Amino acid sequence: MLDRLWRTVTHDVGIDLGTANTLILVIGKGVIIREPSVVALHKKTKQIIAIGSEAKKMVGKMPANLTYVRPLRDGVISDFDVAMSMLRYFIRKVHQREGLMPKIPKPRVVIGIPSGVTAVEKRAVQDAALSAGAREVYLVEEAMAAAVGAGLPIGEAAGSMIVDIGGGTTEIATISLGGMVANRSLRIAGDEMDQDIINYARTRYNLLIGERTAEEVKIAAGSAYPGEKKQAKLRGRDLATGLPREVTIGSDEIREAMAGTLNEIIAGIKDTLEETPPEIVSDFVERGIVITGGGALLPGLPEKIAAELKMPVVVAEDPLTTVVRGTGRVLEDEELLRKVKTFGGLSQ
Repeated sequence: MLDRLWRTVTHDVGIDLGTANTLILVIGKGVIIREPSVVALHKKTKQIIAIGSEAKKMVGKMPANLTYVRPLRDGVISDFDVAMSMLRYFIRKVHQREGLMPKIPKPRVVIGIPSGVTAVEKRAVQDAALSAGAREVYLVEEAMAAAVGAGLPIGEAAGSMIVDIGGGTTEIATISLGGMVANRSLRIAGDEMDQDIINYARTRYNLLIGERTAEEVKIAAGSAYPGEKKQAKLRGRDLATGLPREVTIGSDEIREAMAGTLNEIIAGIKDTLEETPPEIVSDFVERGIVITGGGALLPGLPEKIAAELKMPVVVAEDPLTTVVRGTGRVLEDEELLRKVKTFGGLSQ
């Protein structure tokens, strides 16, 4: 009775609390928030200047008295206070999108988290959400949320495999009968690819570039498998002269730069397959491996994984929102929530 009353005055939300981006889904409304997990603040006073998209625009262009913080690293909270402030900002932003009847920001929340996090890290995520205004918080492993969001038949006596390549972590899982048979959480993903490009620019061209430039180059001309040739411009500081310099880099060079990270991800998939019973692996040969997350948008990645593993690979529909859509479906289905939640249920 009380729960039904709360639903009339607040929004229940699913959250993909990512290293690179935070997505929030409101039940009945879809994905409302898609913003970078970045906070700009004053160095001395720690006063928050901007959050999300506005803070991301400032990265690399800040005066000496300002800095930026990514409150999540490798999928877990690295700065509790900043993470709490960011969550509070996003939750309030969701509840301010109303007309005559404003909602109270006291939602019931399901959050996707990496499968490799410790109990202390899980508690930190839950406490941050409660401190940000949530009335109940449940945690679901990202791989399971991604599988639900991708529409995989997780409850059937048949195997499904999901690979979620985000900003800070790559979540790999084989699933059958509503549970994970084998899984891995690799703390390598899109951020490491950006760092690969930064390192390549330094060693190959003696050029210092920032994270934002590396990400833009990866999106513009990056690839995982030989195909259409593209070029992008690297703009940064020449380490020899200290002056600005621009060089043109090809997709084959970017692919070479990211090869180590991509091979580690594929090795993680192979290791997970080796731990999976052969009866379940045989289902993957027919259904294929489903990849999601921002990394799934890297051109040629499905082809590279398929070539290495000798089985079909499918990119989920709208891979960027797969996890948050999964948390939304879990939030709407009490029985499913009981089956897949890994932590949570505390309320305030």
